[in-house]
Amino acid sequence: MLQQILHDMYIDPELLAELSDVQKHILFYKMREEQLRRWKERETSEALAQDKGLRPPKTKRAASDKHIQWLLGADGEVWVWIMGEGPGDKPYEEISGELIAERARLQAQREAEELWRQKEAEITKKFRDALANEKARILAEKWKMEMEDRKAAKVLEERIHEEFKRKEEEERKQGEEQIRLQEEQRAKELYWTLKQAQLHCQASEKEEREWEEQLRRSKAADEERSRGAQRARDEYRRHSLRAIQKGTVAGLSSMFQELGQSHEQEARLYHHLPGPGPPQPLALPVSRTWERPLRPVSRDVIVRWFKEEQLPRRAGFERNTKFIAPWFHGIISREDAEDLLENMTEGAFLVRVSEKIWGYTLSYRLQKGFKHFLVDASGDFYSFLGVDPNRHATLTDLVDFHKEEIITVSGGELLQEPCGQRDSPPDYHLLFE
Repeated sequence: MLQQILHDMYIDPELLAELSDVQKHILFYKMREEQLRRWKERETSEALAQDKGLRPPKTKRAASDKHIQWLLGADGEVWVWIMGEGPGDKPYEEISGELIAERARLQAQREAEELWRQKEAEITKKFRDALANEKARILAEKWKMEMEDRKAAKVLEERIHEEFKRKEEEERKQGEEQIRLQEEQRAKELYWTLKQAQLHCQASEKEEREWEEQLRRSKAADEERSRGAQRARDEYRRHSLRAIQKGTVAGLSSMFQELGQSHEQEARLYHHLPGPGPPQPLALPVSRTWERPLRPVSRDVIVRWFKEEQLPRRAGFERNTKFIAPWFHGIISREDAEDLLENMTEGAFLVRVSEKIWGYTLSYRLQKGFKHFLVDASGDFYSFLGVDPNRHATLTDLVDFHKEEIITVSGGELLQEPCGQRDSPPDYHLLFE
């Protein structure tokens, strides 16, 4: 998953929201390293191409012969005109006031035209609908009238039509007067708003001091992010050295898997101890008979992925047993996980199948609140996404490792008490049917 993000230089916003601050710092640091590596690779290839004569060297542009010439006055000096101080010029305040008044008038006129269009549309629709309803009523009554009453009905219809037309004209005039008054009021409001904005712009010294304070805070925040990134790098090196010493990195584990040896035989080889009897296979090979999507799209697809790829690797089982680990849970939401951990002490944890990535989410109980860490299982190993660089051969290896080693330096998370099932049947029963 991390290699895919570095290859595309893009991370899905939903996935980014699942990461903690430390995870985001580490991910930003790795993406920056990838950018520098690509830039150095491109610079090296361009230098080699120039040395071999495949690409002509870059040449500097010739100096331009363009120039400017100032207009001189009668005294032989550069002619300068200051608006408002020349003969016949209006004062700057008067010119500024006229411009502001004109802008306010045009803005109020545009708003008044828009209001009138809306008002006219409302009036037209109102009386058109009323006239249509009245015509419908009259037509319904006309069918019941006798032939001698049809002329009277026509006269009545025309009279009603004229009455509605007269009322429409009256309401139009009232609407026009109302819009005109609103236009005048809006022009005054816009004039004072623009005038206040002009006066506000003159207070530049105060804004400059605020900008300097904002710049100082921004620099302090950058320094804090740099310190966080340094702590993340120290944590990365510490975990890497610790994992190599304990022999739990995926490279060593995968080597034992290829040789078909169990965890007990791995320990014997690591300590140079002989093991009786023929070696037993660690896990069954993962079936690749189905085409896995780029990311989970539904629960049915997640269940199939677990059965096809994770069950052969004994994900969720206790070590060297046929029993499901007490910390393992099925496809449950973040809210359900926090509800299960609510009444437990700090250090309690559970591992649930993720709906965001091909992997799992380790939910951890803090003294006040919770933390959720994504576990990437899209490859042939298990590792925390953006937090822990160690790769583990099985999901149980990852959990057991962090029962002795903290997950992050800043948080000091240590897995202590597993959170088991509360309901029956258990929430993982669909995965093992």
